[in-house]
Amino acid sequence: MSAPLFQQGQAQLRQKQYADAIATFTQVLESEPFSVDAYCQRGLAHYDSGNVYAAIEDYGKALEIDSKSAKAYYCRALARLSLKNVPGTMADVELAIGCDRTYAAAHKLRGIVHRKQGDIQAAIADFKVASGLYLDQKDADGARQCIDKIEEIRPKTPNPTAPITKAPAVPPPALSEKDYFTQILDRAKIGQLSQALSDINWVLQADPQDGKAYCCRGLVYCKQGNYQAAIADFNQALTLKFEDAITYRGRSKARLNLKDPQGAISDCNQALFLSPEDSDAYVARGNAYRGIGHNLGAIEDYAEALRLNGNNADAFYQRGLTYAGMKENPQAIADYQRAISLFCAQEEWFNYQQVLAQLNKLQPSAQKESYAPPKPPQTQHERLWQRLLELLGGNQDLARGIVRSTKSQYPGRSEEWYLETVILNLEEHMR
Repeated sequence: MSAPLFQQGQAQLRQKQYADAIATFTQVLESEPFSVDAYCQRGLAHYDSGNVYAAIEDYGKALEIDSKSAKAYYCRALARLSLKNVPGTMADVELAIGCDRTYAAAHKLRGIVHRKQGDIQAAIADFKVASGLYLDQKDADGARQCIDKIEEIRPKTPNPTAPITKAPAVPPPALSEKDYFTQILDRAKIGQLSQALSDINWVLQADPQDGKAYCCRGLVYCKQGNYQAAIADFNQALTLKFEDAITYRGRSKARLNLKDPQGAISDCNQALFLSPEDSDAYVARGNAYRGIGHNLGAIEDYAEALRLNGNNADAFYQRGLTYAGMKENPQAIADYQRAISLFCAQEEWFNYQQVLAQLNKLQPSAQKESYAPPKPPQTQHERLWQRLLELLGGNQDLARGIVRSTKSQYPGRSEEWYLETVILNLEEHMR
C-alpha cells in the first residue's frame, strides 16, 4: 500500500476534510484496487460527509474483496443503522461477530440493535460481553460505556427472574421532505421515471435490505404503470419492516389499478390506522370506494382529506371525477377548477393537463369564456425563473443579483444552467 498517501487520507479524515480524504483514498485505490482498508476508509469519509449510500457501496466493495472483513461488516452495519434499516444492521453485525468473536464494538452494536427491538435480555447479554472484551483490551472507557448501558435498561423490578416482554414495534417515520428518496420521487413526479428508477436501483444495489428504498421504487413503478412490480416492492418493504402509511397507501393504488378495490380499501384502512391524519390515504380510499360504486363513501373521504389539507389538489380532482360520474356537473366543474388552480401553483403540469381535459368535457361554452384557467409557464427558462422567485419570496432584485454573481463565477454557460445552479444551491441551503 502507498503508506504516505494512505496516512495523508487518514489525517484529512481526522481533520474533517472529507472531500480531500475521499480524493486521496481514491488515488490509493487507483494504484491498489484490492485494498480493503482504502475502501473502508473512503467509506468512512463518505459516511461522515453525509453520503451514507456511497459509504455502504464502498463497504460492499471491500467485502467483495474480503468476505471475512469484520471491520467492513461493522462499518456497513453502522451506516445501515443510520438509515433505520434495523434488519440490515442486524445481519451485518452478526456477520462481523462471526468473523471476529473478540470484536467488542460489534457486540456493543448488537446490544444497541436488540434494545431497539425491545429484546432487553439479549441487549444486556451483549453489553456484558462487550464490556468484558473492552477490559481485556485495556479500554476502560469502552467497558464503562457498556456498563452504563446495562444500568440504563436493567429491569426495575424486585423480581429479577420476571419475564421481559418485548416493546411493541414502532413504525418508522414517514418519508421526510428532506430525504434523499423525496428527491427521487420529485423526479418521477415530473416524468423522469428512468432516472428515478436508475437512482433507486443504485440505492438497492448498495443496500438490498433497505425497506424504505423498496417502498420508494414501488411508488415509482406505480407512476410507470407497472403495478405488479410495484406490489412486489411494497410487499418486500413490509417484509423488511418498513410498515409505514405510505407503503400501504402505495400498494392500495397498485391493487386498485389491478381491479382489486377491496384489497385497496384494506390497505387504506391500515394506512389510516398508522397515520389517522394522512390526507392522501383518505383520497386513496375514496378512489377505492368509487371503484366499487360506493360514490357517497368516496365523497365523504375526499371531504375528510380536504378538511385535513385544504390544498390537496388530487382530492378536488378525484371528487370532481366522482361528481361527474354521478351527473352532478356543477359540483364537478367547481372541483375541477379548484384542482386546476392548485396543480398550477404546485407546478404539476401533467395533472394540470389531465384535469383541464376533464373540465373541457363538462364546461359549457359560455362558462369556458368566463373561466380562464391559469396558464403554466411556456418555456424551461420561465419555469426555472418562477421556481427561483418562489424560493426567494418573490424578490426579483435579489434573484437577479444571485444570478449575476453566479454568472461572474462561471462565465459562458446557458441561462437555464445558471438558474438551475442557483436553485439547487438554495434548496440545499434550505435543507
